[in-house]
Amino acid sequence: MSDHALRLLREQPHLAELAAFPFNFDLARADHGEAVRLASGGPLEAVAGDDTGGTYFVCGDGSVLYADSEGSAGIIGDSVDEALEVLVGLPGWHDYLGLAPDDGEEKIRAAVAETEEEIREYHGIDDERTELRAGLGLPERSPVELIGLLHAALLRTEPDFLLLNAEEGGAHALLDRHPRPPLWEAVLARGRTDLTLLREGSAWDEVAGDRARRALALRAAQFDRREGDLPLLRHLLRHEAEASMTDELRLAAVLVGLHGCAEDLPLLYEVRETDFDTWCGLGGMPEPGADPAELGRWARDLDDSLFGTDPADEPLFTWTGLAHEQGLVELARAALIRRLDDIDFRAYCDARDGKAMERRDASQLSSLVHEFEKLGDTFQALRAQRLYVPLQTRAWDRVSALLRLARLEREEGRFGAAIRTLTSLRETLAEPASGADDGDGDGDGDKSLGHWQRTNLGAYIVEEHYALARTAATDTALADEVRALTVAAGELMGRLSGTARANVEQHLAETTDTHTDIHTDTGADADADPGAGVSAEPTPPQPSAG
Repeated sequence: MSDHALRLLREQPHLAELAAFPFNFDLARADHGEAVRLASGGPLEAVAGDDTGGTYFVCGDGSVLYADSEGSAGIIGDSVDEALEVLVGLPGWHDYLGLAPDDGEEKIRAAVAETEEEIREYHGIDDERTELRAGLGLPERSPVELIGLLHAALLRTEPDFLLLNAEEGGAHALLDRHPRPPLWEAVLARGRTDLTLLREGSAWDEVAGDRARRALALRAAQFDRREGDLPLLRHLLRHEAEASMTDELRLAAVLVGLHGCAEDLPLLYEVRETDFDTWCGLGGMPEPGADPAELGRWARDLDDSLFGTDPADEPLFTWTGLAHEQGLVELARAALIRRLDDIDFRAYCDARDGKAMERRDASQLSSLVHEFEKLGDTFQALRAQRLYVPLQTRAWDRVSALLRLARLEREEGRFGAAIRTLTSLRETLAEPASGADDGDGDGDGDKSLGHWQRTNLGAYIVEEHYALARTAATDTALADEVRALTVAAGELMGRLSGTARANVEQHLAETTDTHTDIHTDTGADADADPGAGVSAEPTPPQPSAG
């Protein structure tokens, strides 16, 4: 990292003037005009701009990120010095974003010569380039070398330097259009290496004993199947069973089962009986003593419906989850943000054309919320949840979605928005769209919220009201809204069944400690409905990834 040239430009006005014209690196144009940030949360400092509205940013490691005025961004140098080498040596660099070293010297020199001749029709660049290079101490490099530097820098943009609109959260497009390897290729690299080690007979315990390495090795075996892999697959299966039910456990069972060996039936049965989750997840598996052909059919059916041999066919969330497990957090984050942007854009187009957002996006949005929360990225989780809420037509689902939205807004410090969301939630509780159908097939309207007071959902709703009231109390501008929220929380508490209310009171006692600003006494009989329990209807406020 070097900022030698940047210091000289700031100290010597004449050099700064040369950089600004004719090389369009103007220290006086460092205001980008809109708030932006890196998806990774890394530091970003605007240092210069150009006459097209583009801005040059210095990142935490010294890399220079250029963002144009059209919503594209890319790394153009490992340092300000290197970026200036490119800008001074290739004053028409915007025209070369599609060039790569593989294009060959002849094509590169011809493209640069053509652009520079066009520039010379309007102003000089040769003497100015010589003077600026000398003043900044920049080496003289050939156009071919500079295209190589620019190309390598651009390819580093994603994932570590993904630029976002700070307010809306959408990502900038890549400045160039050079092809990148698919996500699965980067994620599988370690798994392929470990699979080779396993096949060589080494590192069996090291790979099998590490959850992330074991999962990747199994995925590598999924896409590179060999007859001699059965012993190592059995070894990985035994260890994966210790993690209870996972996608990789099912995959390991399928890969073992595909070999159709009768001696594997006791092992597979033992794995299935590990716990209730594995018993459910490996349902339909033949029991010991069954015909090996039956085992093969079971494995092939699961393989055809869930796995296969092409990594490009795997869901995005398979690869982002495995990337996260490896510590490749920014790789996972960038892929998830790109997917969310695609859905967001479709929603915008549908709204523009007067169409409803497609239901097929609902499960993807739910999974995106879950994955972003696992990454600790509440900001992007909130983006996804906002798109998810309008897709819920059943009253129960709508209330659950609003509850999660309120929690995310609270965690992001958007207390006013969270209070409004809980108001919408209470309105849905009061009028759950009686004319709609709840999907049970009886055509009697939407009665899905008929017993919310006796469920986990009811308890979660009250707990979120109190959590928001306690947190938002720090914002004096919301004093009236917080008081109204606290009153609403008390009223909801009074409507809960005895058991559900007791659960909330226990939770509040555990979380509020010495807080005395939240009052839960509603005057209702705490022992009302003493026989009421919590409904068995599943009400996860945080749905798992699909």
